[in-house]
Amino acid sequence: MTIPDFQTIMLPFLKVASDKKVHTPAEITEVLAKIFRLNQTEVDDLLPSGQPRFANRVGWAKTYLKKAGLIDYPQRSHFQITQQGLDVLKENPEVIDMKFLMRFPEYLAFRSNRRIEGDTEKAPELVDQYSPEETIENAYQEIRAGLADDLLEYVLKCSPAFFERLVVELLVAMGYGGTQEDAARAVGKSGDDGIDGIIDEDRLGLDSVYIQAKRYQRDAKIGAHFIRDFIGALQGARANKGVFITTADFTKDAIDFVSKVHSRVVLINGQRLANLMIDFSIGVTTRMNYEIKKLDTDYFEDNQLG
Repeated sequence: MTIPDFQTIMLPFLKVASDKKVHTPAEITEVLAKIFRLNQTEVDDLLPSGQPRFANRVGWAKTYLKKAGLIDYPQRSHFQITQQGLDVLKENPEVIDMKFLMRFPEYLAFRSNRRIEGDTEKAPELVDQYSPEETIENAYQEIRAGLADDLLEYVLKCSPAFFERLVVELLVAMGYGGTQEDAARAVGKSGDDGIDGIIDEDRLGLDSVYIQAKRYQRDAKIGAHFIRDFIGALQGARANKGVFITTADFTKDAIDFVSKVHSRVVLINGQRLANLMIDFSIGVTTRMNYEIKKLDTDYFEDNQLG
């Protein structure tokens, strides 16, 4: 049998998970291989990256089902069907694919984070309209959006102390604070109300950046009064630079308030935090690299034989 695409895998995947047990990707991949009657050659077929093709497609089916709220990750590297997933199966759908998932707000929110032109709800049908480079870019942005979403979930499950260390590590990777050891000593040592830590802006310590790091649920909103308190703390410390980092988001009033004050304060919400973690390789690892090359016409023009 031909290896099924990830959309074909979605419904059988959810049916296997309907036992309400906590499963691992390896377990469900093995079960699905039997359901689709794949032989060992098909199971072992590899992508150019070295990852098994079928396991990769099962992984993407899992990702999309998660984005739609049909399964959840109760613990690291495990998943379980949700009540919403059980309700979907009660409808006895003939197929579950990307178009089907458009009915769920969680999935639409995930899709809206992608840099894709046109109507988001029609995105799956627009693929053939893109050039190969646009297709690669859209695929990259979708992978990145999914990774950012997973990063935030893991951050929210970590301890507050771990979150503080993560913030330090990110800022050091961005060029602040000198060494990791120096930065770690600075954070959490100020004792000032409204300030969680201080980090040097440069390796010489010519200026300091004051930090507020708050781990809230992703749907929470940080209002202007939080920012007002933080800026008040900056003024009390005779400081004029601060970074407010949160796993949640900021209200429009909070953003407007920052734009009107004299102190230089940068707001980093959960989405930006996750993207910075990706950009500076915090909590992520590179799985593969692709190079896209083009013809160098100058090479031929400069090397013409008379």
